Amino acid sequence: LPTGPAVDLSLPGQRVLSLSQSGANMKGNVRILLVGEPKVGKTSLIMSLVSEEFPEQVPARAEEITIPGDVTPERIPTHIIDYSASEQTEDELQDEINRANVVCVVYDVNQESTIEKIQSKWIPLVNGSCERENRIPVILVGNKSDLQETSSMEMILPIMNQFTEIETCVECSAKNLKNISELFFYAQKAVLHPTAPLYSPEDKQLKPLCVQALTRIFNISDQDNDGILNDVEMNFFQKYCFRNPLSAQALEDVKTVVWKNTTDGIRDDGLTLNGFLFLNTLFVQRGRHETTWTVLRKFGYDDNLEMTDDYLHPPLRVLYHCTTELNQRTYLFLQRVFEKYDADNDGVLSPIELTNLFSVFPYFPWGPEAFNTVCTDERGWVTLHGYLCHWTFTAYLDVHRCIEYLGYLGYTTIMEQESQTAAITVTRAKKLDLEKGQTQRNVFLCKVIGPKGTGKTAFLQAFLGRSLQMQSEMGADLCDFTINTVQVNSQDKYLILHEVDVDCEFLKASNATCDVACLMYDITDAKSFNYCASIYKEHYMESRIPCVFVASKADLPEQKQEHGITPLQFCYKHRLPPPFHFSCCSDSAASSPIYSRLALVASFPHLNDAELSTSSLCLRVTLGAAVTALLAFALYRALARHK
Repeated sequence: LPTGPAVDLSLPGQRVLSLSQSGANMKGNVRILLVGEPKVGKTSLIMSLVSEEFPEQVPARAEEITIPGDVTPERIPTHIIDYSASEQTEDELQDEINRANVVCVVYDVNQESTIEKIQSKWIPLVNGSCERENRIPVILVGNKSDLQETSSMEMILPIMNQFTEIETCVECSAKNLKNISELFFYAQKAVLHPTAPLYSPEDKQLKPLCVQALTRIFNISDQDNDGILNDVEMNFFQKYCFRNPLSAQALEDVKTVVWKNTTDGIRDDGLTLNGFLFLNTLFVQRGRHETTWTVLRKFGYDDNLEMTDDYLHPPLRVLYHCTTELNQRTYLFLQRVFEKYDADNDGVLSPIELTNLFSVFPYFPWGPEAFNTVCTDERGWVTLHGYLCHWTFTAYLDVHRCIEYLGYLGYTTIMEQESQTAAITVTRAKKLDLEKGQTQRNVFLCKVIGPKGTGKTAFLQAFLGRSLQMQSEMGADLCDFTINTVQVNSQDKYLILHEVDVDCEFLKASNATCDVACLMYDITDAKSFNYCASIYKEHYMESRIPCVFVASKADLPEQKQEHGITPLQFCYKHRLPPPFHFSCCSDSAASSPIYSRLALVASFPHLNDAELSTSSLCLRVTLGAAVTALLAFALYRALARHK
């Protein structure tokens, strides 16, 4: 099979991509069925393709021909099936039609009766019982063109206008091999790059799903969000989809064609969304819909214009006791996306700006609880810091959902990566961290466990800087999670707090798993510490998960706890740090050292309280010494140059 016509973004410009390079294909194989009246040359066409010469002896029906994928332009195995009325029943014919991906209706260009049968017999037989969206694509094949005096297209065009499933018409000759390979190329193209999902011939415009997909692609490609694709963005798009950029002249030719044919396709010397849609409409109308399919498939769409599972959910292996985090390049990408849609550059996303950001998603991914999980401004609008925290939160707790979201945002396009897995860092197993006495993790999970009414929700919201009054104004729709950054030895770490509010007997071992446990009791409730002590003994005493006891409501009078020993004695007995007293009524609750303490304990789970203090001091001294040495060396070099 030939490689066929080349495909490129430009209309009159240079050719940059053959059909064989046009992106991932959605079909595992292609079945081409040839039908038509007796003696029109169906069998001769197949045999001429295979032998590259006209057969002297033609059987009543050719055997099924299979062309291996490695010799077809799309690397897809192609099966060519012949039909003979003398050897097959109508039921067998219908079975072959049902199995076919494309049907070639062959007629004799010199016999008008065979042309008339196209609309009276063959098209109704192929698609008569199908819904419009499920019709099989049809190629009309005019054989024996070596004997014709005039073209048959005058009779064929009305038929093509009547039946929208007809992709194209090819006049050919099995005898002199004219257009034989082209015939099968167009048949394969009709399957791998179908017109039906893209374009409505009746309405003469792109279908809604196609417009929706191309709009998302335009929005991703419009990297500065100014509503146009400038020359740099157009060339980036062209290179991503077709591997080569356009010349300056080709870019101008594209814009000239759009400018001449639309009223709003060009603005400020850039291509608008309407201009982008017009170009793709033009490609389809000119029979170059493989160009549009190349673009769609590069951005993850299948034949039904739905995003493929392979694109949205590339495999990522995460071993037991390993966690997932975003890497630094991904944070830069997400910050670029935030700044792109922060139209007024105020550092927060208004509801309209956030809706615009998520316009490339098929649904709005954040529910109301998302805004109670991260930092927002006084209006409840998400800040850049809160936005990055939420992405960190999703990557840690549901990495596959995070990868899907990055796919919608066009991560692979903008960052020029094979898949969204390049955005994720899988940490080493926690067991290795304990063995080596250090961790490379930047995100830690803390379970906040205690009886109802202890103040766990207030503790979580105080972590985001929200006072009790602010929390009461927010209502009851609060999330069980919050996330923020804290300083651990002068480095920012993400700390996720998860409120666990269950009775002791219902707390499963899986509920207890975390990087650090915060066991919270109410100092005004004499029975409160008993609960925490039981949880510790049942789930944490024999584990290597560090624990911190927190005495909540420290602004109120303390009651003696109904436990055999005091909370302080309990912690001393089990070599735990003394209980940390905390009050949400304090103005400094958000900056309380308890949050940094929890992250520090999670960072060094192998150390006890005394060792943690020493380790923290040593690390600060080491860092200070390193900075001092670096400054001294720089001063020495400066003095040496001066001399």
